[in-house]
Amino acid sequence: MRVKPLGKLIILLVVLGIAVGGFRIWKGSGAFSGLMPGSTEANSVDVKKIDLPTMVDPATGSSMSVSLPQNGSAGCSDKPEVRMLGYAWNAQMGLMFSIGGPQATQGSLMCQNGVNLKWSRQDDNGKLTDALVAFATDLSQGNSNPDKGAHFVTIMGDGSATFLKGLNDALKKLGPDYRAKVVGSIGYSRGEDKFLGPASWKIDPTSSRGGVVAGVIRDGDWNITQKWLGDNSLKTNPNEKTWDPDALNWINADDYLDAAKKYITGYSEDRKVVKDGKLTGETKHVTVDGVVTWTPGDVNIATQKGGIVPIVSTKEYASQMPCVVIGIDKWMKTHRDIVDGMLLAIAEGGEAVKASDAALKKASEVSAQLYNEKDADASYWMKYYKGMDQRDKTGVTVSLGGSKASSLSDSFVSFGMVSGGANLFGATYQLFGNLVVEQYHNLVPSIDPLDQVLDTSYYRDLQKKNVDTTAASPTMKVPTATEATKSYVVSKKTWHIPFDSGRASFSPAANHDLERLRQDLLVASNTTVEIHGHTDNVGNPAANMQLSEARAFAVKAWLEKNFPLNFPAGRIKVFSHGQEQPLEPNSTGAGRAANRRVEVIIQGIK
Repeated sequence: MRVKPLGKLIILLVVLGIAVGGFRIWKGSGAFSGLMPGSTEANSVDVKKIDLPTMVDPATGSSMSVSLPQNGSAGCSDKPEVRMLGYAWNAQMGLMFSIGGPQATQGSLMCQNGVNLKWSRQDDNGKLTDALVAFATDLSQGNSNPDKGAHFVTIMGDGSATFLKGLNDALKKLGPDYRAKVVGSIGYSRGEDKFLGPASWKIDPTSSRGGVVAGVIRDGDWNITQKWLGDNSLKTNPNEKTWDPDALNWINADDYLDAAKKYITGYSEDRKVVKDGKLTGETKHVTVDGVVTWTPGDVNIATQKGGIVPIVSTKEYASQMPCVVIGIDKWMKTHRDIVDGMLLAIAEGGEAVKASDAALKKASEVSAQLYNEKDADASYWMKYYKGMDQRDKTGVTVSLGGSKASSLSDSFVSFGMVSGGANLFGATYQLFGNLVVEQYHNLVPSIDPLDQVLDTSYYRDLQKKNVDTTAASPTMKVPTATEATKSYVVSKKTWHIPFDSGRASFSPAANHDLERLRQDLLVASNTTVEIHGHTDNVGNPAANMQLSEARAFAVKAWLEKNFPLNFPAGRIKVFSHGQEQPLEPNSTGAGRAANRRVEVIIQGIK
């Protein structure tokens, strides 16, 4: 996956006159300049929990007969040209296979479905926005199939709220029919995007306090770290000009490769020290000791320096980062056959690369041709699509790469179109959009409602046509440790869910907390969950042990009953501790309240 800098997007918004706040303020030269001792600064904040549903992978067939597209020129030039722009990203393997080359080739799935798709690489969000604005403007001037800009773009779903907010603000002048909308999902990052840091941070998340991480701030991989911080009740320092010893601190990078380079070269700078939101008058010389990046940034770190390990990634946060398709509503509605055909071809391509190494090899060859990344041939893209463990320069084994193409069934799951499933993209859109609004309100004061930017009617068309998805009913695999693997703690969080006094029944006030807990657990689908029940010391110790067990089981039962697709049998385990592990002294009412709790531990499998 390639760079997706929101900084460039904001520059575009300023040029269009729709950005809020000054770009210089965002970059740190305005409100963050002229820092004086004792002055009040933006305080480091406790990161709110980033709540996402679980990604469930429907079972797929492995005996699929695959016909490879031919090399050469466009294969269905009699059809109108449809243009798509997107990053270099392994999650698009199904799309790459469906095209067969730069433009739909003879025998390709695109041509079979009547779509003459041309794909071009574009890593700049600002230019992706430009392309859709140019297309919509040409469309509004009477050109039914514009030759300016692009019909579609692809971006990361967890960054779509901010992207679409800026884009649709720019399109308002054309009228409501020209709104940009998400209509499909191509695939997912499954480990490729990651937060890397010292091994001690993974063992003890609190040891990351005072750490300095390089990355594209407000980007998808920054989101991964914010999720991890929230799950572990830790703080982030949103001020790029200060250093807070009690929070994780950030050095903004130009792109994902620059972030990796800053670690590799030992980039350092002097920072004003801030404590509890106030400057102390001290200065701290800080050096990059963590990175948020994606392939090949993670590969560069491992091969050129090493010394840091994946703390958490989209391997664990499997529903966070879909590759979504965005187009202009007015054109799509009048060309439903093309949109339907394109989405079906992409899904068939995804099914092919999941079922056939020959198809994956072909898709990797197309990727190498279209991405044109230095030293990255077809074998490179294929290897890191699958993901692999590799020794870094220090001899430590680290996980690199990892993406997944989506079949039609996967796409139905992504948008909540299966029984018992949640709208995964919808949760991603809302929750990560809110994260940016909360931490950078002057830049992004709001996001658009989901129903204004999502249109699943094209997938509904395919459902109505009884398209064979070659998949059984969706199921979720529960990861289990074996002799060759071991589990590790991803996060630990305390929850104070209200119960009826002395009972294991929820009070009415519990609904909000249970929903937050559900969402928080669901993002990490490639994990198991432990629920630990605790009580205060009021009453009989044996009775308290039974009560803590009953309450923990009540939480487990609520999750499994209401969301069986996301919480299958075996994913959640229960432990009871009664009054034996107090957090606070039981001598006060506040202390006893703190001790009546459940602790939720999310575990991954190495």
